[in-house]
Amino acid sequence: MDFAFILDPLPTLKAYKDSSVAMMRALAARGHRLCACEPADMFWDARGTRARVVPLTVLPDDVDWYRPGDPEERALADFSAVLMRKDPPFDMEYVYATYLLEAAEREGARVFNRPRAIRDHNEKLAITRFAEFIAPTLVSRDAERIGDFIDVHADVILKPLDGMGGTSIFRIRGDDPNRNVIIETLTHHGERTVMAQRYIPEIVDGDKRVLLIGGEPVPYALARIPKPGETRGNLAAGGRGEARPLTAREREIATALGPVLRAEGLLVVGLDVIGGRLTEVNVTSPTCFVEITQQTGFDVAAMFADALLRAC
Repeated sequence: MDFAFILDPLPTLKAYKDSSVAMMRALAARGHRLCACEPADMFWDARGTRARVVPLTVLPDDVDWYRPGDPEERALADFSAVLMRKDPPFDMEYVYATYLLEAAEREGARVFNRPRAIRDHNEKLAITRFAEFIAPTLVSRDAERIGDFIDVHADVILKPLDGMGGTSIFRIRGDDPNRNVIIETLTHHGERTVMAQRYIPEIVDGDKRVLLIGGEPVPYALARIPKPGETRGNLAAGGRGEARPLTAREREIATALGPVLRAEGLLVVGLDVIGGRLTEVNVTSPTCFVEITQQTGFDVAAMFADALLRAC
């Protein structure tokens, strides 16, 4: 089969830990052909939705990890599947890319994760669909309402709806002298909607990344443990990753969400769970394949390849 990966620039990918690279290696090991492009390489004209793609040979070396072939122009519908793996920011160019991918779907392309599902699942707001699994939460841009929430819960996490990697996340206590300015800054004086969540003290034991592949949970989660003095477990914010078997609660959440999200065309999903509470539903380019595989021996990328081939 031929697979097209829509990625960030290839030289920027860190092969030693990149989940997209792990996916490509798993498919190549089974004899499938790979191409890559960036969102800017996609276009639509009278012939349909097409892209300037580069054929790839993937290598085991984590520094010199690929060999590019000669660029070629192809219809996206000609591929067995198209994998949308571009990292956020989820800006308007990202949205336009999903529109192009939807056009490709109408022409017969199989796209994972489905572009409409990516658009419909803001990675913060998606938890509101599963309120039985979340901590007390408020979504608002009203400073007074946010302040009242902080007064009630005393210890709160405040974050933008479009952040990634732990950027612009604040922990605010009720007596924090800077709380008003933090609210003003994050909401742009009431012009931007944010999320407030009651602080979950179990973050010290890790912000768990639970992976769903084809609606089924990977049996291990990656606990991203904050460094000393930090409230964010994100690896990008200096957290330490430790693979652990799923707890009963994490399996309960994954089992409840898996079939729902798979039915909407979300082949790979990363659930963030802290202290048994769902905090995010990541659908753009979920990671942690490599860390879990290295620490447990469970081949996450192979599970992905199996699910993808079944979906095709």
